[in-house]
Amino acid sequence: MEKKKVVIGMSGGVDSSVAAWLLKEQGYDVIGVTMQIWQDEDNETMEENGGCCGLSAVDDARRVAGQLGIPYYVMNFKREFKEQVIDYFVGEYLCGRTPNPCIACNRYVKWESLLRRSLAIGADYIATGHYARVEKLENGRYAVRASVTAAKDQTYALYNLTQEQLAHTLMPVGAYTKEEIRKMAEQLGLSVAHKKDSQEICFIPDHDYAGFIEREAGKVPPEGNFVDMDGRVLGRHKGIIHYTVGQRKGLNLSMGRPVFVAAIRPETNEVVIGDSGDVFTDRLLCGRVNWMAMDGLHGGEARVTAKIRYSHKGAPCLIRERENGQVECIFDEPQRAVTPGQAVVFYQGDYVAGGGTILSASC
Repeated sequence: MEKKKVVIGMSGGVDSSVAAWLLKEQGYDVIGVTMQIWQDEDNETMEENGGCCGLSAVDDARRVAGQLGIPYYVMNFKREFKEQVIDYFVGEYLCGRTPNPCIACNRYVKWESLLRRSLAIGADYIATGHYARVEKLENGRYAVRASVTAAKDQTYALYNLTQEQLAHTLMPVGAYTKEEIRKMAEQLGLSVAHKKDSQEICFIPDHDYAGFIEREAGKVPPEGNFVDMDGRVLGRHKGIIHYTVGQRKGLNLSMGRPVFVAAIRPETNEVVIGDSGDVFTDRLLCGRVNWMAMDGLHGGEARVTAKIRYSHKGAPCLIRERENGQVECIFDEPQRAVTPGQAVVFYQGDYVAGGGTILSASC
């Protein structure tokens, strides 16, 4: 019987490296691929930025592939990454929203583009080193299931994958803890066994989002007014791209008490400032919904647990569908800093039921 062929995205980190070994052990014909997405042609700049985009990632992935005895290639996805991730990221900030570039990269680059190329060369699956599991449910649908380790679970960033993509996806790392993965890498003698995880957005390693946006966009929203919840002017802000809902640091307002960004109004170029209680809400509205474990609400409603950001522990809520396909989410208890542009992901137990992009912190 001919082995099933799988293309695994190798970032040069320990997770994807061990994932490649696990797949080989499971009997797959494994091909390693690193996705070249960094936009700068200057090798020194690429090396300096590192992460999953730099030259060091390619060197580490190639070395691991050699140790595992699997073929290895670098595929150029710079155009796709620029259009689907960088342009989206910049555009959202210019409109006063806070985007999640990892979710866009997963859906449109790591899956859509890589899967299309992989199927074209005869592969049956693509695979990654994400801490998550893909399962086919009794209802016939595919869903992402939480990994065995809550500390590293990455299902939040995978909610937007399609049924077609999931049907051709393997995630072997989701069955293990991070400690187990590192121990396997040690026992295999892999050079990346103790390599640190990349924490930052890969294309902004210095965390200067505003500086990056200014360089990319050229023209950015000007300075404007800080206003309170009643519209009274409190001071001047540097431009809406410098702020996000819930932010406390860097406001440079002398109010005599802690204050926070409660909302951003791009139409008037205002940043609304409030007290701690003003950044809590018990409801939100989301759009561009992708259903996963369930095929929709069909005009009804459902009880789920919802996460409103990657680090959010999740909170019980009721979701109901509107006629236009948008979904309103009503939490049992108020949640802090519901942020337009971020994702809200719905869970039923360990499984991702679906999710969407937060449109507003109200219904």
